[in-house]
Amino acid sequence: MPRGGPDASCLDRLLQTDRQEYLDRDSAGDAGLEQIKRSVIRALDWTGEVFGNHEKFAKIALDEVADVADPRILELGAGHGGLSRKLLEWHPSARLTVTDVEPASVAAIAAGDLGSHPRATVRQMDATALDAADGEFDLAVFALSFHHLPPQLAARAIAEGARVADKLLIIDLPRLPAPLHVLRLAAMLPWAPLVPFLHDGVISSLRAYSPSALRALADDADPAVDIELRGGLLSPQVAVATRR
Repeated sequence: MPRGGPDASCLDRLLQTDRQEYLDRDSAGDAGLEQIKRSVIRALDWTGEVFGNHEKFAKIALDEVADVADPRILELGAGHGGLSRKLLEWHPSARLTVTDVEPASVAAIAAGDLGSHPRATVRQMDATALDAADGEFDLAVFALSFHHLPPQLAARAIAEGARVADKLLIIDLPRLPAPLHVLRLAAMLPWAPLVPFLHDGVISSLRAYSPSALRALADDADPAVDIELRGGLLSPQVAVATRR
C-alpha cells in the first residue's frame, strides 16, 4: 500500500521511499554509525524541548486518560524518553513503561533519570510484538516513530497497541499534499547529505502515512479496531485507535 493511502495520486506515490534513516540502520559493531544515531536522537530531543513538542504531545496524551485516576502508560519507540519524562512531571500518579526496540536507546534511557524514577520502568520492546498482557495499559503512545514501520509492520503495531492498551495514541508527521511536499523537499535536500538530522527528516517525510493510509492500516490490523484522526497538514497528525 502507498504511504499516501489507496487513493494516493501518481505524484504522491512517487514521493515515498524504502531507504532507511540513520535511526533504522543496524549499528552493532559500527561505532561511527552509532555516534551518528545518537546525534540524531539528541537533535530530536533538543527540537522537542525548543519547539515545545514534548509538552504538546504530553497534553494530547494526558487528555486521553483524563478520566483515569492512576493511568498506566506505555511509550513505544521512546528514543530519548523526553515524552515520558514530561508525562511523569505533569501527572503525579501516572506509571510509565518506557520502551524502544533499539538496545542502545534503552540503555541510554535506563542510565538517565528515567532509569531510577520510582514510577517508570525502562524496557526493550518491539512495537509489533508487544510483551504485555491484553489491556495491561490505559494508554499506549507512539510519538514520531510510527513512520519508521513499513505498512505490514505498521498494521501489526496498531493491532498490538490496541490489544495491550485501552487506547493507542499515534502522533506523527503529517503527509503534505504532493505539491507542498515537493517544495519542502526542495528546501531540505541540499542540506540532507551534510546534516544527519535533516537526512533522516527528508526520509521521514517520504515515509509519513496519510489519513487514508492510517484508516487502511487499521482495517488491515483488525476489523474490530476503530481509528479517529485529528490534525495534520500544519500540525502533527494524531490517530487514536481503540478496539470495539
